[in-house]
Amino acid sequence: MTTGKIGKKIYKKIKKNSAAVAIVFFVLSSILAIAIWCALVSAFFYYIMESKVSGEYKLMSYRARLYENADETAKRELKDEAYLILDAKGEVVESNTEDTRIGKQIIVNVLTISDSSYDRNGNLNLETGVSQIYAYSDEKADIFSVDTDGDVNFSLGAFGNWVNNAESLGMVYEASDGKKTISFPLWILVKLKDPNLTYCGKATVDVNLSDALFLFVFAVAILFVVVVLLVVMFVNAIGSIITQARMNNIFFMDMTTKGHNWMWFIIRGEQQLLRRKYRKYGYAVLDVVFVKYRNYCVCHTVEQGETMLRKVNDTISDLLLKGEVCSHYASANFAVLIQYKSKEELKRRLDEMIAKLEDIDSTHKFGFHIGVDYLELPEKRRRKFIDLEKEYNNACAARATLDESDDSGIAFFGTELVEEQKWLDMVQENQQRALDNEEFLVYYQPKYDPKTNQLKGAEALIRWDSPTLGFCAPGTFIPIFEKNGFIVKIDRYMLIHVAKDQKRWYDEGLPCVPVSVNVSRAHFIESDLAEKIRDLVDEIGTPHDLIEIELTESAFFDDKKALISTITRLRNYGFLVSMDDFGSGYSSLNSLKDMPLDVLKLDAEFFHGDLESERGEIVISEAIKLAKNLKMQTVAEGVESKEQVDFLARQGCDMIQGFVYAKPMPGDEYAEKIRGGSETPVSINESESASDNPEAGTAEEAVTSEGPAAGTPGAEAGNNTESNAEA
Repeated sequence: MTTGKIGKKIYKKIKKNSAAVAIVFFVLSSILAIAIWCALVSAFFYYIMESKVSGEYKLMSYRARLYENADETAKRELKDEAYLILDAKGEVVESNTEDTRIGKQIIVNVLTISDSSYDRNGNLNLETGVSQIYAYSDEKADIFSVDTDGDVNFSLGAFGNWVNNAESLGMVYEASDGKKTISFPLWILVKLKDPNLTYCGKATVDVNLSDALFLFVFAVAILFVVVVLLVVMFVNAIGSIITQARMNNIFFMDMTTKGHNWMWFIIRGEQQLLRRKYRKYGYAVLDVVFVKYRNYCVCHTVEQGETMLRKVNDTISDLLLKGEVCSHYASANFAVLIQYKSKEELKRRLDEMIAKLEDIDSTHKFGFHIGVDYLELPEKRRRKFIDLEKEYNNACAARATLDESDDSGIAFFGTELVEEQKWLDMVQENQQRALDNEEFLVYYQPKYDPKTNQLKGAEALIRWDSPTLGFCAPGTFIPIFEKNGFIVKIDRYMLIHVAKDQKRWYDEGLPCVPVSVNVSRAHFIESDLAEKIRDLVDEIGTPHDLIEIELTESAFFDDKKALISTITRLRNYGFLVSMDDFGSGYSSLNSLKDMPLDVLKLDAEFFHGDLESERGEIVISEAIKLAKNLKMQTVAEGVESKEQVDFLARQGCDMIQGFVYAKPMPGDEYAEKIRGGSETPVSINESESASDNPEAGTAEEAVTSEGPAAGTPGAEAGNNTESNAEA
């Protein structure tokens, strides 16, 4: 998900959280608070009722003990009490009253009775524990509801109905203290000493005015607390709505310029594009960059640099019309959405913008780069067709073409940049599949001794024969692999295939010569690189002296100590090690001082000038002498003419690699060259230079229309990092 989409989601959440969510939370909290209040009142009511039921249970327990004593006194006391004696099946075996029980047996959870709850006489001591009381409802007062498990709770609704009808049922009387009391019947069960018998006594539970008053006061107190909490939450919800605007300002503020940030550009810009009144205009997205901003901060201070960024933001904002948007994107980049009636008018406004920006400080002359992407909006502007983040990326791509210049400039995004990006995407989409299907081919370019014209070595180069992209030269895809890191897999692929080819030819008895395989600088962060290469070659069984590891000069700019250690171990394992592109960088001589190399390859640029000049000859001859004094062999690459060959032979160059002898060729063709052994190749006098033989460079190594042509001498010389793999 892009940054803009994430920002829009966050913005939506902020809008919801600041007002709507607060209100929803208030409503839900109100419902929850009322529910809690009802639950507390109900629970308190249950507590009162259960305490009264437990008192009646104590009375029924006393009567059950009297019944068990069965003396005359007990009978006299019990004759006016209503009770039933039940057997194990619940059937009535003895009674002194009408059986008015209804429903199934219920359980009132008020007491926990254990063995320790009974005294020595078997009487229940209610002070020792709490358990369950088993009971039945009476037909006059059915205030219990039985659940699926048989457990029963008091029903407030049924209780209320019973209270309303209690007087008509004759259940209302005035107590001795003068208080009006309502009583309801309940059949309570008490186990007798005989395990097969149960005493079922008819009790009356009384509820008087003091109980009701106490319950009312409790309910009002709880309700008051709930109301206070609801008022606090309501005030908080209102406060959230008030602070929404402040949150929006903070969310859209850029802390450096104190103007608007990238989220503002995306959200506000898309809103502007969707408004009907702005449809008569064309729009363009700009990427405005303050050139050398970091250098300015180094020479001055970061604070002064940020002051300049604020001036840039203010200057651009002052030049904008209604409906146009500007924001600080990152570092020295500004994103701008600008209107135009014609492209000529837009160009005039951009020139004016650059002129104003260059003069924001009287003591400095600043440079600014502007990348421009024209928006192509449909007639019916729908949100799904507008992607400002993508359009800004296009503007950045156009602006990037100006990076080599410090002067102000304007670049427009066009079809050429689109084609380059499409090629990049196609290469990256197909790279892994091509590796798995072995679409990459190993080509070999021989190296010859200029004095004897004998084959002395070769370099492995890569080609891509893609069923999708066509036949591709290395210059069209290797730079992409080097940037995205896929070069690591390519290096390994090349090393494996070269080692296998060398092993096969060696086993056939051919006079093999060392083949150099390029290893990119990305591999040298691995401390065990030498061991990986050794193990890979040993697994194939190729003699180490037939593999030459070739490093580009740029690799010598990295960790020098680690590089020397890797080179030393490679040589100890029997591999040759060479430096490619010698002379293309700026630290070659300093690198040679410490690096234990076997071969030095002179960069092809040495031979693209006029060798007849005294200065050119001196440089090349001294480079060869230097290599010899350091006990290194020399290879001249990119050689194209007999005159160059003769000169290099006179200077003592050990090998020549170039079109003057042979172009890169497939493995089978190179194997035929090996079979020639020490035979002299085609006479230099009869051979064609690259410029005289178009087939050598362009016809056989051309690429498809998706990528630039390759195979020319310049392309070969300039892509020496193209081929090889790291173990």
